[in-house]
Amino acid sequence: MMRFLFLGICVMMAFTSCKKKRTPSPPEAVQLVFPEENSECTTGLSLGPETSQVEFKWSEADNTETYELRVTNTSTGTVQTITSSTTSAKLPLAKGEQFSWIVRSKNSQVDQTVSSEIWNFYNSGSRTTFAPFPANNVSPVSSENVFKDINNEVTLSWTVSDLDNDIVSCEVYFSVEAIPVDLIRTLQPTVNSIKVSVTANTVYYWSIIVIDAQGNKSNSGIYNFKVL
Repeated sequence: MMRFLFLGICVMMAFTSCKKKRTPSPPEAVQLVFPEENSECTTGLSLGPETSQVEFKWSEADNTETYELRVTNTSTGTVQTITSSTTSAKLPLAKGEQFSWIVRSKNSQVDQTVSSEIWNFYNSGSRTTFAPFPANNVSPVSSENVFKDINNEVTLSWTVSDLDNDIVSCEVYFSVEAIPVDLIRTLQPTVNSIKVSVTANTVYYWSIIVIDAQGNKSNSGIYNFKVL
């Protein structure tokens, strides 16, 4: 009898030990829901002539305890953050301004956090014309390692969007400098890719300036990639 009892205790201890050693799973990224990407948000609750309260919504993410909503005014660079244990949160925003937003998934059991995609939108206001949304890079993804083709070239590709649908040109800046100041091409808005000459074992930086018929401009920010 004592023998079986001893074996039972050993099995329980082994099971408990394995259970304690199990590594917690890192959080997963959410899918953004609202405000929709490259849209005008018209559902905000007016808080006065200059501000409205916007409710942000996203999907639930596995292995996540809290969500950090981060909203940036793309004109002023002002950042607002709020933490939520649910899949929504509200923030007061300036009317008629362009914003970008992102949600970070967090779990107190692990140091790792993960971020969603970045979406842009306008908060509804008295504005009648809108600057283009910043271009989104498609390829190469920022910080990606890539191979040049047989002609020693890499293809840069992106997408653009504008509520007024009056984009007139896209300026492509490309350089080995961390802040690319070399304008290599000015393109029609229907052109969303270009081939550039590259050298192996080199890091390149690029950005897109989108210009509309009113002279409004948006900057994509700086992307980078390394040619292997």
